[in-house]
Amino acid sequence: MGKIIPLVLFLFFTPVLCKKEIDQAVQVNLKNQTFSAKVIRILDGDTMEVLYKNNPIKIRLAHIDCPEKRGAQPFGNHAKKALSDLCFGQKVTIFGQKYDRYKRLIAVVQNSKKQIVNQEMIKQGMAWHFKKYSTDPLYAQLEINARKNKIGLWHDAKPTPPWEWRKPRHGLTE
Repeated sequence: MGKIIPLVLFLFFTPVLCKKEIDQAVQVNLKNQTFSAKVIRILDGDTMEVLYKNNPIKIRLAHIDCPEKRGAQPFGNHAKKALSDLCFGQKVTIFGQKYDRYKRLIAVVQNSKKQIVNQEMIKQGMAWHFKKYSTDPLYAQLEINARKNKIGLWHDAKPTPPWEWRKPRHGLTE
């Protein structure tokens, strides 16, 4: 009986440990990688979940910042819907860059219509160019155009940027 219990424990925990090691290996390998995956969930306007090799991976769209759903920021739900319309349920191409502190893969995403989703969100007036983390002049110009044409959130006279909305009075963080 003394040898059976350790054997049962070994057989029970080995698959769990192996899966954890596989999940970690998948994440490590996605930094600076290009891969295809299916979009399985939209969390908000700039965050989605994809299924890659049977593993869910959270993706944070690079270069942009969208209005917050949490805290009911104006246009937060519109941004989530816009992202969903652009890519939910599709097989997309992901150009991974790095991981953030929440272990989300920061990436540029191309949908099945060959649109760069990150850029489309700004064109539709559903996102700001996130200048704190991006110096890409294309994203800056896309935001200028959306502002000038009062597209999406730019209908508002003074929309509050998400990084301001997340400040302590709302209890949210980047």
